Amino acid sequence: MLGATGTIGRATADALLRRGHDVVCLVRPRANGAAARSGSAIPGLPEGVTVRTVDVSDPVALARDGFAGEPLDAVVSCMASRTGAPADAWAVDHRAHLNVLEAARQAGVGHFVLLSAICVQKPLLAFQQAKLAFETALIDSGLRYSIVRPTAFFKSLSGQIARVRAGKPFLLFGDGTLTACKPISDGDLADFIAGCLDDESRWNHILPIGGPGEAITPRQQGEALFALLGRPARFRQVPVALLDAIIAGLSLGGTVVPSLAAKAELARIGRYYATESMLVLDPATGRYDATATPSTGTETLFDFYRAVLGGAAAPERGDHAVF
Repeated sequence: MLGATGTIGRATADALLRRGHDVVCLVRPRANGAAARSGSAIPGLPEGVTVRTVDVSDPVALARDGFAGEPLDAVVSCMASRTGAPADAWAVDHRAHLNVLEAARQAGVGHFVLLSAICVQKPLLAFQQAKLAFETALIDSGLRYSIVRPTAFFKSLSGQIARVRAGKPFLLFGDGTLTACKPISDGDLADFIAGCLDDESRWNHILPIGGPGEAITPRQQGEALFALLGRPARFRQVPVALLDAIIAGLSLGGTVVPSLAAKAELARIGRYYATESMLVLDPATGRYDATATPSTGTETLFDFYRAVLGGAAAPERGDHAVF
């Protein structure tokens, strides 16, 4: 398994163990060069997994130290670039995955389960193009595959809990109804990913998946937060044109200062999520279709909000945070 130290990866490792699988987690070296120890030495990883530190950008090390000549049945990858910036995306979402795919083929692995993203349906950004390029390579590889494309994660929709609880208005792009999604919890998504190994209906398919219930808009998310707090809803609308102006300014500056070009790409990512729904895209109409977006699991976003407001820890959102 790859990507086991991420939020979804940790949940998936746990789900695989519960199903009786022996799990070997390949983890990238830490920034300080320190090697991870096996077992539970990495915070958050469940006891019972085997941990191997390996540089996935090095095909030789990957085969030698990762696959290690052992008879492995499947690869499950929840690995992804941390920022979505072009260089990082092509290095991790594409090239590193190609290295893993080749090592898997040489090792005789029979099944490759890939955590992708539903937004690759409309690939306007570098990280989407990188993910889609690897999806194509995987499909063409001859290995059995399951490509999982989830909608929004709970953690990506948790950024405004603290500001609303502090008495501030909920921020919306436009009127808050430009987009919709079927949010999915870490646990429900992990169970779906782990189930791909045994459920033949998920083999050799691209699998869009969302959480339970109807699709919800950002405005509905805000209304739910205020209702759970027993307060009247308050919103502040942010025009999408403001994001366009920021992107234009950073892009112009990026012609002189390279770091600004990277920030412009991050701003484009923010704009994408502000204006595109995380639902199945109907290629015939060009519209997002909530009814065509499958659902799984039992935990809703509003259950998650209730838990966080009740004292549960909010997840770390990392480099992809917008608010």
